[in-house]
Amino acid sequence: MAEQKELIMPRHVAIILDGNGRWAKSKGMPRNYGHVQGAKTVEVICEEAYRMGIQYLTVYAFSTENWNRPKDEVDALMKLLRNYMKTCLTTARKNRMCVRVLGDKTGLDADIRSRIAELEKSTENNDGLHFQIALNYGGRDEIVRAVKRIARRVERGELKSEEITEEYLSGMLDTCNLPEPDLLIRTCNEQRISNFLLWQLAYTEFYFTPVAWPDFTKEELLKAVEAYNHRDRRYGRV
Repeated sequence: MAEQKELIMPRHVAIILDGNGRWAKSKGMPRNYGHVQGAKTVEVICEEAYRMGIQYLTVYAFSTENWNRPKDEVDALMKLLRNYMKTCLTTARKNRMCVRVLGDKTGLDADIRSRIAELEKSTENNDGLHFQIALNYGGRDEIVRAVKRIARRVERGELKSEEITEEYLSGMLDTCNLPEPDLLIRTCNEQRISNFLLWQLAYTEFYFTPVAWPDFTKEELLKAVEAYNHRDRRYGRV
């Protein structure tokens, strides 16, 4: 019997957490119940990903478009986010997790911004999993904000147009100093990227699963990694 090859772990995995509301509805529960269970799944997958050897994990938690959801659902999500910031700080300390929030933080309430700052500051030197949470995040918005910062530098005479390269623009994005994702996972059988990491996903492998996020487990993550290992990673990069 042939010996099974050891899996190559993607360095950076990005996940679009989809299906919380539909999962809850299928169980006769309100959508917010699904979001609560989904937050618990995030905690589990953070630990499992690090044990598997994944170094960077980025999750799409709340998009710029999510503000268009019903007010009671948005309010519940913000309440959940406040609670999650406390839980995440405890988990990060226990697991040496380095946490970073991507997105336009100015669109969040002051107390949430304060908790984010505390979380990022207190975990910045941790040497465990690098965990990125995309909050009030949109890929187009991220690029527009980066371009505006570059334009201001040009206007002030600090930067010449010929100095603007792919690398320079990458350094102005929310993900500066992070490796680009090797693998994107989207749950609940949706097959689109929904304005997530538009610049960064240029050479990323995509994996779609019918499993709703609250039901996503270590075994499901392993299936995604196995599928990643069967991809031919020859692309136009050195």
